[in-house]
Amino acid sequence: MKILVVNAGSSSLKYQLIEMDNESVLAKGVCERIGQDGSTLKHSGSASIELNLPMPTHKEAIKYVLDALVNKEYGVIEHMSDIAAVGHRVLHSGEDFTDSVKVTDDVLKVIESNVDLGPLHMPANIMGIKACREVMPDAPMVAVFDTTFHSTMPPYAYMYAIPYDDYKKYKIRKYGFHGTSHLYITGEIKNILKTDKFKAVICHLGNGASVSAVKDGKCIDTSMGLTPLEGLVMGTRCGDIDPAVIEYLMDKTGMDIHQATDYLNKKSGVLGVSGINSDFRDLMEGVKAGNERAKLAVDMFSYRVKKYIGAYSAALGGLDCVVFTGGIGEHTEYVREKVMSGLEYLGIDFDYAANEHPKGNCAVLSKKKSKVKVYIIPTNEELVIARETLRLK
Repeated sequence: MKILVVNAGSSSLKYQLIEMDNESVLAKGVCERIGQDGSTLKHSGSASIELNLPMPTHKEAIKYVLDALVNKEYGVIEHMSDIAAVGHRVLHSGEDFTDSVKVTDDVLKVIESNVDLGPLHMPANIMGIKACREVMPDAPMVAVFDTTFHSTMPPYAYMYAIPYDDYKKYKIRKYGFHGTSHLYITGEIKNILKTDKFKAVICHLGNGASVSAVKDGKCIDTSMGLTPLEGLVMGTRCGDIDPAVIEYLMDKTGMDIHQATDYLNKKSGVLGVSGINSDFRDLMEGVKAGNERAKLAVDMFSYRVKKYIGAYSAALGGLDCVVFTGGIGEHTEYVREKVMSGLEYLGIDFDYAANEHPKGNCAVLSKKKSKVKVYIIPTNEELVIARETLRLK
């Protein structure tokens, strides 16, 4: 049973073909610069290739992907019909869906109605679905949302303190993102602890970063909000900030609201603080070299994560484990050390030596007698999408 996972961006289309019998990746790749000059397909299957191909739309991109998958030299399947279904990553469910859903004409209309909630990503997600439906009309399509894992939050956690009528009219509330990652890690925690009853804080730390509070397998709170801008300090996003800063900046600089939003989303975070870039590998080189702004940026990032762990342990009424995942969470020991330092009062006996040299695919970073366990668990969002697609096809 083979599932094609598609993640369509505004000018890109990432994909994986997964054999669900053993959950192995048969092929993967990316189409880049869709709708632009110099578009390319980078494919890794039975062999790796890079092709310069014209891709005016996502429709041409998905055609080239399918051609690559069945190619005799570097493909991995004989016929397009070998693909049992296609799973699509979709940014926003709004309040219309609380689970992944099989795509129909009516479902697609509802997804399109939520474009305003994710204007940067949703149009591309929809283009990807439409292109696949056109090129693969007989294959079931499933939409897997970044937001639905967080749909179990209670109203007092997801509501903003604005007039209630505006919440109802404009759907202004906290939704949360990175849901596929948080869902995958939740499943891994169940397997490790061998119980459905647990209280966990999951730290998905990458260029985009979020924290979720999970009780008995369900999300009760998460750091991102109406958009991915809320919450942690991130690569280029400011995270939590006094809303009055926006008006103040606009008055001082002459920026309009769109420029101010771009400023907070793309020019802030550790990039803005450090003045280097948003890549933690470069930031850590700066820290080692004594760059004070690089250290400030990383320390601000780590401090914000620590604060959320403390807040969410209170919301959960206790804690069984903390999990680090995502590129930074998995690979930056300095951040993990800074986050965990001082959290002994929660019952965490952090193993600093293990943190420097994590072992295994699921590394344990707490000492044996620690009341609260700390883990590094690599995430796998594509596998979650494939599993959801198989479940619903």
